[in-house]
Amino acid sequence: MSEEHQNPVSLPRIGDKAPSFEVNTTQGPVKLEDYKGSWLVLFSHPADFTPVCTTEFVAFQEIYPQLRELNTELLGLSVDSVQSHIAWVRNIEENFNTKIEFPVIADLSKEVATKYGMIHPNDSGTEANRAVFVIDDQQVIKAIIYYPLTTGRNMAEIVRLVEALQTTVDHQVSTPANWTPGDKVLVPPPASQQQAEERANDDSVEVIDWYLAKKQL
Repeated sequence: MSEEHQNPVSLPRIGDKAPSFEVNTTQGPVKLEDYKGSWLVLFSHPADFTPVCTTEFVAFQEIYPQLRELNTELLGLSVDSVQSHIAWVRNIEENFNTKIEFPVIADLSKEVATKYGMIHPNDSGTEANRAVFVIDDQQVIKAIIYYPLTTGRNMAEIVRLVEALQTTVDHQVSTPANWTPGDKVLVPPPASQQQAEERANDDSVEVIDWYLAKKQL
C-alpha cells in the first residue's frame, strides 16, 4: 500500500470550519482568527517568480479594493520563504507598477497547504496548486475552487462568487447561473402542496413553475 493511502489527508469541505493557522507573512505574523468578523479569500499559488503566478498577483491586487468594499480580505500562500515573497512583490511593483497590499504566507513546511488540501500529488508533489477558499466572517468555508498549475484564475468570477455568497447569507436566497448583482435571485422552492398553490398566485415573484421562482431584491 502506498504512503498516500496509508496516511490519507482529510480535506476541508464546504460548510466546515476553516482550519486554523498561525504563520509568517510578508506583513508579519498572521493567524486565521485575525480575520474573524470579515470574509476572507485565501488563495495559493505554485511558486514565486513564475509567469502565471505573476499575472495573477497583479490581477488579485486589481480586485482587492472591490473585495474590501465587500468586507473581504485577501491572503496569498505558497511554499516559498518570506524573503522570496518580499523580493517577488518588489519585482512586481517595479515591473508592473503594482504594489501588493495583501499579505503572502510563507509556508515552507507546507503545514497550511496540507491542512487545506492545496497540494495535489498528481499535479505537483512539491508545489501548491491554484486553490481558492472563500471563508465567511464566522470562519466557515463557503466555497472552494481548484485550478491546475497551467491555468490562471478569473478574478471577475472570484468577486462574483463572494457577492453571490454574501447575497445568499443576507437574504436567504439562491443565485441562478451567470448571476451578477442587480439580477433577480431564486427564492426557496415550496415545501408543501399548499405552498406551491400559494406560490402560483404570488404576484411578488416571477413564477416560472411551482418549483422555480425569481424575485428582485
